Order: sequence, then C-alpha cells, then structure tokens
Amino acid sequence: MTAPTPTTSPDVDYLIIGAGVCGLYQLHQLLEIGADVRVVDANAGLGGTWYKNRYPGCRFDSESYTYQYSFSRELLDEWTWKEKFSPQPETLAYLEHVADRFELRRHITFDKRVVRMVWSEDDWLWTVTFDDDTDLRARFVLCAMGLLSVPTYPRVEGRGTFQGLETHTFDWPEGYDVTGKRVAVIGTGASGVQVITDIADKVESMVVLQRDANWCAPLGNGPISPEEMEKLRASYDEIFAWCRETPAGFIHRPDRTLSTDVTREERWAHWEELYAGQGAGLYMGNYRDTMMEVEPNRELSEFVASKIRQRVHDPRVADLLIPKDHGFGNKRVAGESGFYEVFNQDNVELVDLMAHPIQSITETGVRLDLGNGETRDLELDVIVYATGFDAVTGPFDRMEVVGTGGVVLKELWRDGPETCIGVQVNRFPNLFVLVGPQSGSATANFPRGIEDVVNWMTETARYIEANDIGRFEGRRDAELAWVEHVREINDLLLLSRTTSWFNGHNINLERDAKPRVMVYLGGAPRYRRRLAEETENRYPSFELRSLPARAASA
Repeated sequence: MTAPTPTTSPDVDYLIIGAGVCGLYQLHQLLEIGADVRVVDANAGLGGTWYKNRYPGCRFDSESYTYQYSFSRELLDEWTWKEKFSPQPETLAYLEHVADRFELRRHITFDKRVVRMVWSEDDWLWTVTFDDDTDLRARFVLCAMGLLSVPTYPRVEGRGTFQGLETHTFDWPEGYDVTGKRVAVIGTGASGVQVITDIADKVESMVVLQRDANWCAPLGNGPISPEEMEKLRASYDEIFAWCRETPAGFIHRPDRTLSTDVTREERWAHWEELYAGQGAGLYMGNYRDTMMEVEPNRELSEFVASKIRQRVHDPRVADLLIPKDHGFGNKRVAGESGFYEVFNQDNVELVDLMAHPIQSITETGVRLDLGNGETRDLELDVIVYATGFDAVTGPFDRMEVVGTGGVVLKELWRDGPETCIGVQVNRFPNLFVLVGPQSGSATANFPRGIEDVVNWMTETARYIEANDIGRFEGRRDAELAWVEHVREINDLLLLSRTTSWFNGHNINLERDAKPRVMVYLGGAPRYRRRLAEETENRYPSFELRSLPARAASA
C-alpha cells in the first residue's frame, strides 16, 4: 500500500457522532489535548439517551453517585444528587451542566443526522453526509451513538392508524399527561416496568400486554440527604477506585463464595438481605456461581419467584409475571419500585400475548385474537410501545458506511459484528467505535465503561498527532482473535445462552446455533488491561501508516 496523494483537505480532524454521555466526555478530552474536534448529533439537544427518553418513571439503575464523570474534582464537589437513582430530568440537567461548565456546546452541531459515510483511499478521509444533504470531511470519525438509540416497534397490522397517542417510550411527547386516560402498555422490559409503575395510579385504566415475562428486583430508591451527599463527596476517590475493580463498574461485586459452600438456609437469608438492598446487588453482588451454573441459578430464580408470588395477590397473574424461558439475571434485570403491587390494583389488567396475541391496531385501540375466531377490542386513549431497541448495531445499520473496496458495514455485519478489540473494524480505517459491539463499555455502568474507552482513544489521539499517523486500521487477524476471545469469555456466563439484546435479539438459539457475539462480558478490569496492552506495545493489533509528508521524508 502506497501513501496517498491528497487532493482534499479535511474540514475537521476528529468528528464525534453523538453528544450523549460518551460523546461529551470524548469532546472534553480531545479539547484538553488541543485537537481539532467537532461533534454532531441528530437530536435538537445534548444528552443522547437522556434527551430522548422522557417517559414517566425513566431513571437509571446505577447509583447516582457512580453514574457521573470522575475527571474533575471541582465538578464532583459542586454537583448534588437528589436521589439514589436519578430520574431522567435530573440526569439531563447534570449533562447540560457539564456541557456549560466546560464550554462544550460551541463545538456541537445539533439536528445533524448522519446518513452516509464514505472512505477515500486517495485522501485518507471520511466524507460524512447528513440528512440535510451537506457534507463534512474528517480525518477520523469517532462513533458514540449509544447502544439503545434505535427503538423497535412490533410488526403488527394497523400500527399508525390509532387516533389517540401512539408512542414508543423512546419518543414520549415531552410533558404529556396520562391522568384519567385509558392506556395500554405493550412490553414489560426495563422501560415498560418503569412507565407501568409510574402511571398506574394516575390512569383511568391500564392494560399491560406482555409477550415474555422479565425478572425484576427492588431498586431501593430514595432521597439523598445533605448529610449523605457530603459523605459521598468525601468518599468519591474510594467509590471510583472500587468501581474500577468490579466487573461492570457498579458498586456491587460478585461474592467469591460459592452458593454451594453454604447451607440452603444461609443462602436464602443472604438473598433476603440482597433483595432488601438497593440497585443491582441481587444479581451483581451475589454468589458468583449463581450467574454461571444452572443449578445455583435455578435456586436463585426460585427465591425471586417466591417473592413475586408474595407480592402479587392473584396466583394466575403472579405466574404470568414469572419468566419461564430464562433464569434470574440471564437477561437484563429491571430495577423496580412497586411494579408487582401495580397488578393488585382494580384498574390494571395483565394480558398474556402468547395466549391472546394482538391481531391489529385499530383507530380506537387494540384488537386481541382470543382464538376460535373470537376477538376482543380494547378501547384506548394511549398506546405505549415499551418494545425495546435495535440494540448495539442498530445505530450503525441506520447509516450507510462504506469502507475500502466499497464494502458496506451493514452488509459485512449481516451475520453478526466483528471488531478489533471493540474499537475498530477491519476495512474501515480511521473509524473508531467508542460505543458499540464487543466493547467493554456495552455492559458496564455506562460512565464507568466509557471513561475507559475514551481515555484510551485520547491517548491514541496523542500518539496519532505525535507520530503524524494518517491511517489507522484494525488487522483482520486481530479481529478474528478478539471475536473468538469474546465468545469464549461470554460462554462462561448463563447470560450468553439467552435470546436477549446482549446476543442479538432476532436470533434463534435452538440446537447448535451460536448467538451473535454482540457484547463483551469479560469485565471492565480485563478490558481495560487489554486496551492498555495496545498503547504500551504501540498498537500491534492495528496497521498504522504515516501521513504522506512524513512518509516522503522517511
């Protein structure tokens, strides 16, 4: 490969796509090293997930004091968290404060959706085309679009014909009030659990339409008093140091004790303590074999199922809310605050879509198929789709990304993504994936995970600038080795054996079919070490080429 003869100059050296948690931090870090950087975002404001998800009850399931940036002591000292698990408005306010405090907004262009990116081997540049038909040329493109930024809707006849409000949780109209309305919520995943719990006591009636039950655990939310906040501020160094050593960057760490090392009475007593705790403790702070071995997980699932039966008065409804297709923690566990008690209310009904599927959406509501030619019409004011996302790769599939030789990323990933250490893709030089498949940030407490990859990217940018690197591309052999490593690591966990978005939500795991290797479950410390190996050894998994001027003088 010879060095190019550039005919076009870049408009910017580093273009970041996405002004969410990751994109904002990457922007700040690149500005700190004096880089020429610009951010574009499809939304009208910053925040990414926290800008879009405005549905009632939206909040994160990481403790607030761990879900923040750690790079600035002044920022940590001046921000006050009001709740243990921050709601969407507070989280968005925090991100807006960060942007204002560090003067980041002037480097961001909003309402700018990327529709196409084409690599030029002649110029070693990406030409990025937006939905307003404008172009921008960048030396390096850094993707920070988010894991859950492309909502999915059910494939059902008549969708879009309903005369009331028909919305995905992701697109909830700002300020919309459901008080006194007849509502149907489709889906009981994490978003569904939150919106159902929040609006149950406000609506006239609510029908929850559930296809598959999902496990939930008490969130344990509550206010943070001024005294508690001061103690947290004084402990931030210890909190972040602890989070750095936990597999997913949470404050919860797996117990090294095996469940089989203690008696059944001791196990259940310990689970009672975890159930009465907060956050992800029940599945991230449990005996380590409960997430790796079938029998320990089966018993833990039995314990959680018993809790559901205690909290839901109707045994038939309780049984519907207990998952049958996977054990506790084998998919994302939703944090809840009174979710199960909702189904004890007279104005709430649970419908099993496996027994009575949706036949169609009508102008007035939802028509259910009762079998034997019978139907039931639900007369509604609001239909809420809590049906999840085209996760991880969805944001990339929405763009046409064309690499060397005309290869299209969406087509290349048709049978599942392959990446070089989760940060690059062979045949797509100078395109860095900050948030995407097979990265350690995908399954971590998000700010903790993205700080690792952004810090690595920033050090890489320093190296690029210091050595006049013009072309940076993951090697195919390193890519294949990483995918195999991810598969081997993931296979150790029961989580890898379920049909969840962690494995590609449209796959079939019957017989010997392998799940797509969508995320990396090896833990943040291991991933951080792997990234450090690259910088310390001058990027052996990548092919680096100097800019033409340097190449000519070499």
